[in-house]
Amino acid sequence: QAYLSYSNIAALTHLARKSGWDITRTLDNVKIWTHEEGAVLSFKVEMRVKVPSHVAFSLLSDFRLRQRWDRHFLTCEVLQAVSEEEKIYHVTAPPTTGHKPRDFVILVSQRQPCRPQEPYTVAVRSVTLRAVPPSPEFCRSEILCAGFQIHSDGSSSCTVCYFNQVTAGVMPYLAANLTGSSKSIEDTALECIRFLE
Repeated sequence: QAYLSYSNIAALTHLARKSGWDITRTLDNVKIWTHEEGAVLSFKVEMRVKVPSHVAFSLLSDFRLRQRWDRHFLTCEVLQAVSEEEKIYHVTAPPTTGHKPRDFVILVSQRQPCRPQEPYTVAVRSVTLRAVPPSPEFCRSEILCAGFQIHSDGSSSCTVCYFNQVTAGVMPYLAANLTGSSKSIEDTALECIRFLE
């Protein structure tokens, strides 16, 4: 478990530090970037939020609140509180056209910064839990690496960066989006900002 938690945080930190991100869209408070490497597509959504970084961290690290702003989350329950900083959740997502609803078993690891210039981190990856085997009513999907980095911009504002390394399981939700025919990433980001503020 300690190794999984460490690698969860390390994978997100590594993804955030990659060079070669291409900006694809800019709104007032939202920027969307993509990064392609072989068959792996990653994206980053940068949001400017008028709340202190520790408040954003507290709200974003509790995934049970995610349904209040992310319509891709139908349900979310805590399966296991591994420690104060690690929880395992079961998440269900609505069906996309022609597919069954999806579900995910994820480990969410949260870390406060050790030094002032470091971000708050909320890292997410899929795990296998014997107690929750795949169910016939859902298509079990996988998250390789996702999560938030929250950088303080002063006492009353912060920049929230959401990262996701896209797998085939998440692709149906994003395909229309990245080609520009849908605005669900933008809309979700704006809902997230509204929720945090």
